[in-house]
Amino acid sequence: MRARTILCSAGLTLALAGAGWAQEDPIKIGVLHSLSGTMAISETTLKDTVLMLVDQQNAKGGVLGRQIEAVVVDPASDWPLFAEKARELISVQGVDAIFGCWTSVSRKSVLPVVEELNGLLFYPVQYEGEESSKNVIYTGAAPNQQAIPAVDYMTEELGVEKWALLGTDYVYPRTTNTILEAYLKDKGVGQADIFVNYTPFGHSDWSKIVADVVALGNDGKKVGVVSTINGDANVGFYKELAAAGVSADDIPVMAFSVGEEELSGLDTANLVGHLAAWNYFQTAEAPANDEFVAAWKAKMGEDRVTNDPMEATMLGFNLWVQAVEKAGSTDTDAVLAAIDGLEVPNLTGGTAKVLPNHHLTKPVLIGEIREDGQFDIVSQTEPVAGDAWTDHLPESAVLDADWPGKDCGMWNTQTNSCVQKQSNY
Repeated sequence: MRARTILCSAGLTLALAGAGWAQEDPIKIGVLHSLSGTMAISETTLKDTVLMLVDQQNAKGGVLGRQIEAVVVDPASDWPLFAEKARELISVQGVDAIFGCWTSVSRKSVLPVVEELNGLLFYPVQYEGEESSKNVIYTGAAPNQQAIPAVDYMTEELGVEKWALLGTDYVYPRTTNTILEAYLKDKGVGQADIFVNYTPFGHSDWSKIVADVVALGNDGKKVGVVSTINGDANVGFYKELAAAGVSADDIPVMAFSVGEEELSGLDTANLVGHLAAWNYFQTAEAPANDEFVAAWKAKMGEDRVTNDPMEATMLGFNLWVQAVEKAGSTDTDAVLAAIDGLEVPNLTGGTAKVLPNHHLTKPVLIGEIREDGQFDIVSQTEPVAGDAWTDHLPESAVLDADWPGKDCGMWNTQTNSCVQKQSNY
């Protein structure tokens, strides 16, 4: 009888221990996206995406037997506030990873914080490159995975000879356009055939700029626009194009920051045929995409669309989960050691692989805007390896990034030495 009592007591102890494990504190992740201000039009959707992914993962049992809790903050399209909120997430909230930022200026604001505190940021938007931080996984496109192929498409398929590079005035458009100018000149385009213009965030008066772009074609050369305009300024830009009677046949626009979400708020009737370069469109034909779109619409409503930064957010989240499970820990260094070389399915039928430079492999897609605000995919490449340092600027062409091999994101291949480990902010 006594032996049975002891066995029952032991069973009770085990049951209580199991209950304690099940009720262990959740693993916290930070969501650092603007929910107000000029960038809310783009970033709010990414917050919703992370929350959906967390719900899905928790339904599978979470990670390492623990549930995931998303801590959401609003940096309000205020670049210094991104740094403050990142510090709060890591130091006060104790998050193990942050999913966030859209603009490069917001990412640059966060970089010194995550590097100082050894945090981990998954950055889900295409950007200008010229960077590789130990503490960042770049799940959006580098210039060689978006900007360069887009210009090639406009040259080869549309016959563009004269270029209007229009951007919002901050680091991503300026650096991207510096790379594109160098690339175009290498291809024989003269300086007189390249027009560059920058406008502030939230810019609304586009009449003179559109008129200047139209005037570029007075010499009979085919004009094309490469747009790195961000946020709600796109609304006014496309409205002015339509008001000026500019069609895609007249002057095609190739956008790098306009996707399904931005178009959902516009009258697209006069935008049909204009272009965007991304690594994913909602219209991609793949079973994984069908499942993702269905889950999104079931959660958010039939009118809500998916877009490229959402896929990049999903890739980052799934890579983080896989790395945590491989490492058996949420510790930043352990996760970074585990994440190199990991692969997860993308939404276009292939896989995304983490490279030693903390960028991913991604296919390049060109889409034409349809009247319903979706895109017809007119071009798709095989996966392209993201290049942290462009080959089209002499000072960058000699640099490489290799975190697991050389513990350096700025390795000079000529001097065979690490220039610096800390990022340029």
